[in-house]
Amino acid sequence: MSKQEKPLLIKRYASRRLYNTETSDYVTLEDIAAFIREGREVQIIDLKTGDDLTRQYLLQIIAEHESRGENVLPVNVLNDLVRSYMLPGGGVMPQFLQSSFDMLRENQSKIMENMNAINPMSQVPGFDALQAQQQAFLKAMTGGLSGGWSDAEDGPKSESKEDLDDIKKQLAELQQKLSKLN
Repeated sequence: MSKQEKPLLIKRYASRRLYNTETSDYVTLEDIAAFIREGREVQIIDLKTGDDLTRQYLLQIIAEHESRGENVLPVNVLNDLVRSYMLPGGGVMPQFLQSSFDMLRENQSKIMENMNAINPMSQVPGFDALQAQQQAFLKAMTGGLSGGWSDAEDGPKSESKEDLDDIKKQLAELQQKLSKLN
């Protein structure tokens, strides 16, 4: 994930179209989701009022993915989130979620450091391919929340992309099977 000093600025026009100020073109919610998966921070501002709309658009991205069957948040977690809105001051949920994601990113970094450390297994034929698959799997499972991965670390781009697509497909199939069990 590249560390940028300031977030990618997206402006929302009165027509509700979203404009990427960095590339001077219009973007969709899926484009914004892709920027975030790549590790970019985004800020969405209403051009006319100057209001920060980032939160509402991020929630909309999550809602659209959930409505398409890409269920990441279990129902009990959604219930807990709704309950947290009913508590005075929001309770401890926002701090808990932030701490949890911070710990997740930190642990992912440690896992990647351990995988990349000098390892006697690295002499085994095929180890590089296995390591690339593990990295792609971790990246797919966490939606790109890692703190230090780049395409260069993922191995050859076409092979890594195919592995990632296979893992995403398998994950989607597992989610469908789990949904049917419920």
